[in-house]
Amino acid sequence: MKINRIDVFQVTYKLLDERYAWSKGHAVTSFLTNIVKVSTDEGIAGFGEVCPLGSAYMDAHARGVPSGVEELGAALIGQDPLRIRAINTLMDAVLGGHNYVKSPLDIACWDILGKVTGSSVATLQGGRYVEEYPLYRAISQQSPADMAADVSRYRGEGYRRFQLKVGGTPDDDIKRIKAVLKVLEPGDVLVADANTGWEQHSAIRVVNGVAEDDVYIEAPCPTYEECLAVREHTRLPMVLDEVITGVMPFLRALTDRAMDVINIKISRVGGLTKAIQLRNLCESVGVVMTLEDSWGGDITTATIAQLVGSTRPEFLFTSTDFNSYIDVALADDAPRRKAGRLAVPTGPGLGIHVNEKALGKPVVTLT
Repeated sequence: MKINRIDVFQVTYKLLDERYAWSKGHAVTSFLTNIVKVSTDEGIAGFGEVCPLGSAYMDAHARGVPSGVEELGAALIGQDPLRIRAINTLMDAVLGGHNYVKSPLDIACWDILGKVTGSSVATLQGGRYVEEYPLYRAISQQSPADMAADVSRYRGEGYRRFQLKVGGTPDDDIKRIKAVLKVLEPGDVLVADANTGWEQHSAIRVVNGVAEDDVYIEAPCPTYEECLAVREHTRLPMVLDEVITGVMPFLRALTDRAMDVINIKISRVGGLTKAIQLRNLCESVGVVMTLEDSWGGDITTATIAQLVGSTRPEFLFTSTDFNSYIDVALADDAPRRKAGRLAVPTGPGLGIHVNEKALGKPVVTLT
């Protein structure tokens, strides 16, 4: 089997809640996603998706994906997509960095492998541990009262885990956290996610201000060193996200006891292959994980579900269902949330059937 064609499609998603805001005044009302289709000479094709959260979050830019795929295309055409580790080695040799470009290509190869073998990606990753799993709901940054109201609304839909978007002024963020805590019930989980938005002194003020509360602190500052300093000033559990870009940063954080949870975003580490490597390492050393991506739709949600499905449940902190936030459906059989939980697709590959008519015309085609 050989790769004989690669197509890149771009689709715009609009938010059902109209606006999503996080730290440093960043906000979006829509997303430009990239869907990559990898076709083979045996008529089997796989799909992958990468959807950066705008252009100011992480090292990723939606309009850069087609150019990056073009850069890799000449090397990938003619390669066997079932040799997934070799494909990853080749991509890293041809294009330094740009993990978000490589991610949908890697995911598409996993989708092909599943379709060839008749197995779900979760099965190929070592077997399914769970059939469904709990989700968190991200709460866009607003006034304390509005955020508390949103949490109450989503509790009514079955969510019990909430990721509160903070990263504003310390006084405002302390009020946001405390307002939300008042509407939670026993068993609920609250994460105050600054998305690297605090300066170190501000982060320390916040963790001191909520020191007696039941809350996780996520990604307080832009650099690892700042996050570690905040960790040293609090007894609250810490989640590291943006600074965990692969195995080596994780090992450093593990050695320094810098966190209790890490967030693995599939596109940030370069695709499912590298996410699986990091996931397996976390299970081996006893670190729990949030498993997700930067954003996405049906394809991303199915990809995350396959990764979660093959993860030991005691090491899953939480995950999310991006396709419930947006207005576009690309696969009728994609997993959909039910009472704050998501089922793992059971079909071959990613377990979904992409409606190619909804993708429009490709912006890049390589043969």
